[in-house]
Amino acid sequence: MLLLSGGTGTPKLLRGLLSLCPKKQLTVIANTGDDIWASGNLVCPDIDTVIYTIAGVTTDRWWGIRDDTFLTHEALVSRGHEERLIIGEFDRATHIFRSDLLRQGVSLTEATLLLCASFGVSSRVLPMTNDFVPTIIQTDEGEMHIQDFLIKHKQLPAVTQVNCETSAMTTEVKTTLEENDAVVIGPSNPISSIGPILRVNGMREALKDRFVVAVSPIVGTEPVSGPARKFMESVGLPVSSIGVAEFYSDFLDILIVDNADFAVSKSDLPDEVEVMHTNTIMSDRRQSNALAAKILQLLAQHY
Repeated sequence: MLLLSGGTGTPKLLRGLLSLCPKKQLTVIANTGDDIWASGNLVCPDIDTVIYTIAGVTTDRWWGIRDDTFLTHEALVSRGHEERLIIGEFDRATHIFRSDLLRQGVSLTEATLLLCASFGVSSRVLPMTNDFVPTIIQTDEGEMHIQDFLIKHKQLPAVTQVNCETSAMTTEVKTTLEENDAVVIGPSNPISSIGPILRVNGMREALKDRFVVAVSPIVGTEPVSGPARKFMESVGLPVSSIGVAEFYSDFLDILIVDNADFAVSKSDLPDEVEVMHTNTIMSDRRQSNALAAKILQLLAQHY
């Protein structure tokens, strides 16, 4: 099974999928639009969250490593060094490991697979591209990297545009798409977490030939988390599951929406898109498992 992942919404679903299907049968293509060079190392937040989730070491915040310490971060800050992110020791080791490989000429894909092996992760985790294509947010306070928007500016500036350059599809991603007839898109921000993946050359076209199930990250007109409202409004989409369906309309087969979103029906969605209602809020492992089971059932019916 192939999962497109970004942000913190999809790893909650990944937790459920891991409990119901063999890890070796799962491939994740992770967003790299959030990637940023910080304190001399490349940080890949979405890739690392996926690896840490599969390895069982992620935190309840869905970033970083559980029980990590922050002595290096605190020492750097005390010396007047501006760290763009709050990074723990074990998490920093991941970034150093990856960055040293990149400096030696290893691709981001190869470095990611080596990281997976170092964490004992048997699932296949792939960056969406080997290109460095950071998501840049245009705001009323100027242009900024998405991480600076989220952390330094606390999502407060008004957003006028979300930009991520088109990137090249890797051989590994192309092969993975060819080998998987079904694709699941988790409840991630469609613009900033899944949007960069869709900007990979050939991605949208490839998805048109797949059975695609997506989980809406919005209930009613409220995003479950994050700046989805500002980002969707910036591209002229309604802040609703209907807006999510519109963004995915050229390849989406089934949109899963929350039971509380009872107003959303088949007639509200693009012609080729079906709708399924269930509980999409995953505040604990039981709820993650239940949603994962529903998705696996849909995939089984397709096959």
